[in-house]
Amino acid sequence: MISLDAVKELLEKTQQTQLLRFWDQLGDEERSSFLAQLSTINLKNVNELFGKARDTLRENVVKLDSRMKPVPQELFGAEQKTDDEELDLFRGAGLEEISKGSVAVLLLAGGEGTRLGVSYPKGMYSVDLPSGKTLFQMQAERIRRILTLAKERTGKKGRVCWYIMTSGRTNRITRKYLEANDYFGLDENDVVLFQQGLLPCFDFEGKILLAERNSVALAPDGNGGIYRALDDNRILEDMERRGIKYVHIHSVDNILVKVADPVFIGYCIKKQADCGAKVVSKNGPNEAVGVVCKVDDRFQVVEYSEITEETAKLRDSAGNLTFRAGNICNHFFTTEFLRRIVKQYEPELKLHVAKKKIPYVDESGDTIVPSAPNGIKIEKFVFDVFQFTNKFVIWEVPRFTEFSPLKNIDSVGKDCPSTARRDLLHLHKYYVEKAGGSVGEDVEVEISPLLSYAGENLQTIVKGKSFNSSTVIKSDDECNNTANGHFKHSL
Repeated sequence: MISLDAVKELLEKTQQTQLLRFWDQLGDEERSSFLAQLSTINLKNVNELFGKARDTLRENVVKLDSRMKPVPQELFGAEQKTDDEELDLFRGAGLEEISKGSVAVLLLAGGEGTRLGVSYPKGMYSVDLPSGKTLFQMQAERIRRILTLAKERTGKKGRVCWYIMTSGRTNRITRKYLEANDYFGLDENDVVLFQQGLLPCFDFEGKILLAERNSVALAPDGNGGIYRALDDNRILEDMERRGIKYVHIHSVDNILVKVADPVFIGYCIKKQADCGAKVVSKNGPNEAVGVVCKVDDRFQVVEYSEITEETAKLRDSAGNLTFRAGNICNHFFTTEFLRRIVKQYEPELKLHVAKKKIPYVDESGDTIVPSAPNGIKIEKFVFDVFQFTNKFVIWEVPRFTEFSPLKNIDSVGKDCPSTARRDLLHLHKYYVEKAGGSVGEDVEVEISPLLSYAGENLQTIVKGKSFNSSTVIKSDDECNNTANGHFKHSL
């Protein structure tokens, strides 16, 4: 741990001596914990960090229309435009690598459910499905199911390591939750938690804020902090030791996410890509979502605010939006590409800056909860590495089968528990009816991820059956633990 004298020297050089204004009022334990925290902050770089952030704030939003081009068609695949034979080719390639243990999943799970009105990690949230399953449980069970599919396809029992990037506030409770639930059937040796980094919060003059008299105000460094975290926590070394070649990275809050999607993975492998993005088509020119495209001949996610309405409305010869590839935080990377990013390009990642209302301790030692923005938080985004790829591809999927984010409380009416629940149950109704069953009007049918990953394995169970009450359709393993067979009905 850094010494007090060394801290004082660094704070004087960086003009951040205000951090120690209450030092003489602290007890021994408070001083020790404060020094430990300060040891984790790169004080040498704080002024440079704020300088970059200030420059970003001063920049006007520049419209990028004249510099934008859509992703070339040869790099743009779409599930709905691909025939069944080729889809099965991609699926087979993905399942083959899963059976070899070459594929890992990296879950971005650092966020708390603040916007959902809860104080625990978002992955622990339940949208009140008939089964009561949380996001973490559904995603863990999808991994278990994909391992079963890989074994059925190849005859080999594979492994998928589940890396979970948490934050300082979510790490302990996430770990305890997974332990208490026996990792939802996954091998605990294949579940690896690690923490993303934290960055100090600044006031508008560049002074670091105190959250308490002995604690700096810190905020997670965004999902783009993954690259620094991979290095700091030696996760890439762990991946390479396990023989992992491909990593599927996604955010925790998409209730429909296909975890370790073999079709997406197989498509990227067949295209020899080192980086890939799964996207959905924008639902209209005014949808406020970033689009994947090329800017100055480099791949990039361009925010809606960076495009004029005229460009947003452009359409191609088929009548589709020219810039329609909506980013959904669902990506493929080779470990080789991740290693290159970590060792070479991470310092070049763009800083994204937001003015925020940040609680702080004032000069008198009182805690102030501001009613207006009083400082800035700095973060990086996971997609900002697209510009460094040698071979980039896009895979477009239907929104109704793969994307329903969970971000807001129900009163917002969009991207909330009610819409996530509705979308999952609508998809499961579609699967049941496609397999020959029928679902009554306003009847809820939920399919366990352990039974079916994407609508497969249902015909022998549901064909010819009518569902007229709320039902959970379970896997054989789940049936063995109950006396209700494949169906659990709710009143």
